[in-house]
Amino acid sequence: MPCSLLPLLPADLSVSQIQHQPDRIVFLAAPTSTSAACPVCGQISARLHSHYSRILADLPCQGRVARIQVRARRFRCDTATCSRRIFAERLPGIAQVKSRRTMRLADSQRHIGLALGGEPGARLATRLAMPVSGDTLLRLIRAIALEPPPPPRVIGIDEWAWRRGLSYGTILCDLERGRVIDLLPDRNAETVAAWLQRHPSVAVIARDRAGVYADGIRQGAPDALQIADRWHLLRNLGDALRASVDRHRGAVKAAAGLIAANLFPAHAEPAKPDETRLGALRRARREHRRDRYAEIRRLHDAGVPPRLIAPGLGVSKRTVERWLAAGGEPQHRRMPGRSSLAPFRAHLEQRWREGCHNAVDLCREISSRGFTGSLRTVRRWVASHRAARLPNAAMKHAQAAAAWPPPSRRRCAWLLSAEADQISGTERTFIERLAEAAPALTAAADLAKRFTAMLRSRDAAGLDDWLAAARRSELSGLANGMVRDLDAVRAGIVERWSTSPVEGQINRLKTIKRQMYGRAHHDLLRKRILAAA
Repeated sequence: MPCSLLPLLPADLSVSQIQHQPDRIVFLAAPTSTSAACPVCGQISARLHSHYSRILADLPCQGRVARIQVRARRFRCDTATCSRRIFAERLPGIAQVKSRRTMRLADSQRHIGLALGGEPGARLATRLAMPVSGDTLLRLIRAIALEPPPPPRVIGIDEWAWRRGLSYGTILCDLERGRVIDLLPDRNAETVAAWLQRHPSVAVIARDRAGVYADGIRQGAPDALQIADRWHLLRNLGDALRASVDRHRGAVKAAAGLIAANLFPAHAEPAKPDETRLGALRRARREHRRDRYAEIRRLHDAGVPPRLIAPGLGVSKRTVERWLAAGGEPQHRRMPGRSSLAPFRAHLEQRWREGCHNAVDLCREISSRGFTGSLRTVRRWVASHRAARLPNAAMKHAQAAAAWPPPSRRRCAWLLSAEADQISGTERTFIERLAEAAPALTAAADLAKRFTAMLRSRDAAGLDDWLAAARRSELSGLANGMVRDLDAVRAGIVERWSTSPVEGQINRLKTIKRQMYGRAHHDLLRKRILAAA
């Protein structure tokens, strides 16, 4: 046997022959030892009883499937008190008892399963000449003996969704080591308390604002320091501010109306009522081409050649020459298309005059007459007829409202909490008008800014005063909740720990869970998460 092939084979085997078959390579081998230990009494025996053949799958060789056919032996046990008279020799370091693959092949396939799961891992293993079924990969994962992690001192705890809105689990991470240490099948306080009682080394716990985890920590680790996550504090603050905006929606609309009236004066000429967004875009592009041609003509009259005009305007030299030769910018006129409503316009006009102005009813009527278009087409026709019937004052009012519509609840809350240099002049004017119309909302925004400043500076000295002021403001619900969780909130401001690493591990967990399709049972998912941690 060439010495260069020996490292390719498991130790303690002597290879006598290599057989090349069409789909695999078979190594005929035998153990090098002359004796074996009885698996019951441990007595060494060299008394040979018989031989048998044991076939083991092994790592591929030169991209081909490899098999090892071992000529194994049976020995007699000479111990009189031993219950085993005849035993088969073991292959320690090569294969486990009754296994059909070598330990090194099983280790490689196990890592493929941890990375990809069952069926995807089976497809890759087959491509790498290590064929295995998806179910076998999952059995290899389930058979992993997990080593207990080092006793954690600082942990983060959060929920993750089995099925969003229906069932949830709990993930626990060691924040000092940056790894997942356990996965719980639910998010009950009793489950969390039982886990903490089994891990008394935990001294600091970062969590979200959920009451179930607070109760579980108080039951299982009453002496541990609880830290409310800063991101969740800001999220709760934003939710409270948006709820306050909802309560003052009338003031928001009034302030936006004042801004729109300033941007769209009453004496301004109204735009055509039937102009759509596409029509406005086409008109703007025509004006842009007209201005570009005027600049080309000015430079050309000044004696600048086309090859120097083109780079400055961002067009090609040929475009400049074409526009000059045509004597103007291209018009890009479109041929009028035939509307799907054309055969039914007479019926629609008649029904409109009769008082039927509902787009759904009109669409249902013409559909029974053969119309194959969409409801949106009919709605556009109805909208154009309604706009044409509006009086001039109503048209101007509608255009003014469209010029600066009221911001959404989320946008309005952001404008209230933003710094002056982060928003435009018009938005600053809107905030001033809103402060006049709803001073309570502005006071809530000022409190939100104060709390954000405390989080950024990591200074909780003014927390008590802030809570007292917030309980008298629009943020009273948020403040009352913080008072009940005061120690955790204070620790969240001053301590450096948070649940951000836990959120990253949850994203990884989601990827693995979805990759497993319907096989993501708790025991299998836990093994994949912890074994790869």
